[in-house]
Amino acid sequence: MSSVQDRAQHTISQIDKELSKYPVLNDFERQTSVPKVYVFLGLAALYTFLVFFNIAGSFLTNFAGFLLPSYYSLQALFTRGSTDDTHWLTYWVVYGFLTVFESAVNAPYWFPFYYIFKFVLVLWMSLPITNGAQIVFRSFLEPLFARYFREPGSASANLRAQANKTM
Repeated sequence: MSSVQDRAQHTISQIDKELSKYPVLNDFERQTSVPKVYVFLGLAALYTFLVFFNIAGSFLTNFAGFLLPSYYSLQALFTRGSTDDTHWLTYWVVYGFLTVFESAVNAPYWFPFYYIFKFVLVLWMSLPITNGAQIVFRSFLEPLFARYFREPGSASANLRAQANKTM
């Protein structure tokens, strides 16, 4: 059984390995002599601190929900397949519903530490490894709206069939 220190060191080395894929971060590390993993972890800790104590929590949470998914969405638009397009379209639909629901209910007023929960939810939904947006969509939104978009013979079903033929 490995100790907590061994597991932490392994996690840090995995993060460093992922960060090494970006030349900008490698150049930054070379120029400043500060390990890029420590800069990343420090910024992540600061970001989480600000969200937790609601210092610009709304902005930072929405920024996190926008930045990474926007990058992956743009990347998906430049690929030939449609699987990643569907993945990110699903994310944006779920994120939009979450944002509208948040505004309608005035969630930050009613729920303490709302932004830290939303921050974790947005990260879970947006990270490609977790597929959280698909889970939320299949569990909540699809049962609500499937009857409006999947009826046989409806105009939307015919439009979908036509769209699939052209691709």
